[in-house]
Amino acid sequence: MNNWSWSYVGEIMPDILKGLWITVQATIYGSLVSFVLGLVWALALRAPSRWVTWPVSVFVEFVRNTPLLVQLFFLFFVLPTWGLTFAPLTTGVIGLGLHYSTYTSEVYRAGIEGVPPGQWEAATALSLPARRTWIAVILPQAFRRVVPALGNYVIAMFKDTPLLAGITVADMLFQANSISATTFDYLEPITVVGILFVVISYPTSLLLRALERRLVR
Repeated sequence: MNNWSWSYVGEIMPDILKGLWITVQATIYGSLVSFVLGLVWALALRAPSRWVTWPVSVFVEFVRNTPLLVQLFFLFFVLPTWGLTFAPLTTGVIGLGLHYSTYTSEVYRAGIEGVPPGQWEAATALSLPARRTWIAVILPQAFRRVVPALGNYVIAMFKDTPLLAGITVADMLFQANSISATTFDYLEPITVVGILFVVISYPTSLLLRALERRLVR
């Protein structure tokens, strides 16, 4: 059985921290993509035309019911055969963003439906244009309701970033595996990666709970 070596941890930490920065970038950019596309899907599903709602609904259900790793492999290995090639990190961001946008769309839908009917009626009584009603009245109230739920998906995405190692993104897990393959010592690299995930995820979840209680009040 291997003995824990703090000196070895000190040697590998620079590479692990480089991977952490890649992990954080993938999470941030993937979250932004999922927030924007999720709102697009939510609004499209409320469109009056079935020619809009039906294709979007099929796409959302397909992505939601397909494993994220399969989607990442498709983007990274299949799209280049059609002439669409992206850098590994860009592919990872697109994959994470697309996958989680199908979940954030449900969050937006719930937030929009949670706006009191009186707000819609007041906007109609004031003869506000549809665009003004959405931007000035409905979406600000909906966003306030969905912030904690969106934050939870950010944490979930952060914990899913190790899947990006499968498409050669040099995240924390990729760095840990590379170090372990060279030194044949898996204890410290994998343990450090697990600890870093807990150190970042748990305090973030506590902050989200505090934010949720504040918004409720």
